[in-house]
Amino acid sequence: MTLLILGLALWWAAHLFKRLAPGARAGMGDAGRAAVALAVLAAVVLMILGYRAAEFVPVYTPLPGMGHANNTLMLVSIFLFGVGGTKGTLYPRMRHPMLWGTVVWAVAHLLVNGDMASLVLFGGIGLWALVQMAAINRTSAWVRPTGGRGIKGDAMNLVGTLVLLAVIALVHNWLGHPVFEGSYY
Repeated sequence: MTLLILGLALWWAAHLFKRLAPGARAGMGDAGRAAVALAVLAAVVLMILGYRAAEFVPVYTPLPGMGHANNTLMLVSIFLFGVGGTKGTLYPRMRHPMLWGTVVWAVAHLLVNGDMASLVLFGGIGLWALVQMAAINRTSAWVRPTGGRGIKGDAMNLVGTLVLLAVIALVHNWLGHPVFEGSYY
């Protein structure tokens, strides 16, 4: 659990650095960008290793049917991640789509995982996304984007979402966590 917590702390620190110390971050230039990217990569590695090594300590039992809810929420989460890239109809209407996608991702995983390590990992990342949105909102006003591809962007995003969900399902199955089994009845 120590590696998991260290990874989460590093994730939070790397992502909030720009908001908490904007002068220091700006003074670092491209080296700062590289340092943050390296810190995020190290955080992901630590979280993966820590989560996989954590002892299973049950906290709650997921309710029946939560597998369906998880898979549906994951579709929403992945779609939200693509909003900025495909510039569909939500693009000019929604601030922080990737961070909202992260919150939905965290909630989806908490619905089907009731152990302590999952609470720490998914709860910690979900809470980070909410704090990150609040920090961004405090430091800068939203300039609503213009343009976009409209429904064509949404169609591209939907195709990408379905492909990415299939890849994620394959990786989860390969790791021994089948996404279309368990907690469905």
